Amino acid sequence: MITKDMKVSEIVKALPKSADIFRANRIDFCCGGNIALEEAINEKSKPLDALLEEINSLDQGSNDGLDVQYLDNRSLIIYIQNKFHKPLEEEFKNLMPYVTKVAKVHGERHPHLLELKVLVMKLRDELLDHTKDEDENVFPLVIAYSENPTDELKAQLAPHIEELESEHDGAGDILKRMREITNDFTPPMDACGTYRVVYQRLAMLEAATFQHVHLENNVLFERLK
Repeated sequence: MITKDMKVSEIVKALPKSADIFRANRIDFCCGGNIALEEAINEKSKPLDALLEEINSLDQGSNDGLDVQYLDNRSLIIYIQNKFHKPLEEEFKNLMPYVTKVAKVHGERHPHLLELKVLVMKLRDELLDHTKDEDENVFPLVIAYSENPTDELKAQLAPHIEELESEHDGAGDILKRMREITNDFTPPMDACGTYRVVYQRLAMLEAATFQHVHLENNVLFERLK
């Protein structure tokens, strides 16, 4: 039974499907998930009682049938890489031409699209650098520590984890600004098909990024502190 005193991040660990509910209610479950559900209620969310009822009505288990919090560190890293890291570069490669086109065609009438293009480019550069650093440097160190947990390796890991969590916060701020200027990724009534595709794919990218960050901050990195 989920209660109001449980931390948001702990709820998502116990009930992965609750991430969808939190996202719909504008409740941060990754970077800002270390607070009680009662404290996380905001003006855009449902009332606490209604939210608790919805969460407690969920089926157990994750959306893809795998409860990743029980994977060992090596397996969890492989899951993160396959589920989030590998598709990320391809998604930005496919998405950027649409973002650029929409900004060029509609930017004069909808100036926020010009800012949106800048934000997407910034997010792309930061996330791709971030995941490359994880794959090439941090994750091998995590595996080495997991197999041989010495104080020396733990000390080496600590600043890396701190930096990665800070970068997660930065990505979260970019996504928050995107949501603000796009009216929660809601296109105007007269939006063309490409305009709508951009908003839909950015909303999907946001959802994937939140889940990605949650698994790292609240599951993997939490084990290493």
